[in-house]
Amino acid sequence: MTKILFVCLGNICRSPMAEFILKDLVRKKNKQEEFYISSAATSYYNELEKEEMYGDAKQILKEMNIPYEKHIAKQIKKEDYEKYDYILAMEEKNIKDILKIVGPDKQNKIYKLLDFTPKTGNIADPWYTGDFHTTYYEIKYGCEKFLEHLI
Repeated sequence: MTKILFVCLGNICRSPMAEFILKDLVRKKNKQEEFYISSAATSYYNELEKEEMYGDAKQILKEMNIPYEKHIAKQIKKEDYEKYDYILAMEEKNIKDILKIVGPDKQNKIYKLLDFTPKTGNIADPWYTGDFHTTYYEIKYGCEKFLEHLI
């Protein structure tokens, strides 16, 4: 079983969107038993406040017919490095913050999601940009290419 953890700053927009998008892609390929997919934050404040997925993130998933379930933000933990095969960040700053928490990436598990695409680069935080559509399409593209890489 391949274990994948998506990570962003707060775990209320990008990383849960990626979690549910990849779960949907995997389900459509009938490969759910082959993957464990989750998401987390580099920061702790949304976990402390027991924040759910942001409303606009839920709305874009609804618009695109991506099923999701109740999601409460959580922070990545040091032990997650051993638990997961891939830790996929949304942007370079996330990678720096992940490394502060888990330590050095000795097993080469930490990537940006778009590293698996010809586009590479960062996925902007829609909490700040307000552009959930662009974020959705970038995440979906990244998830599709990442799944192609795995399969």
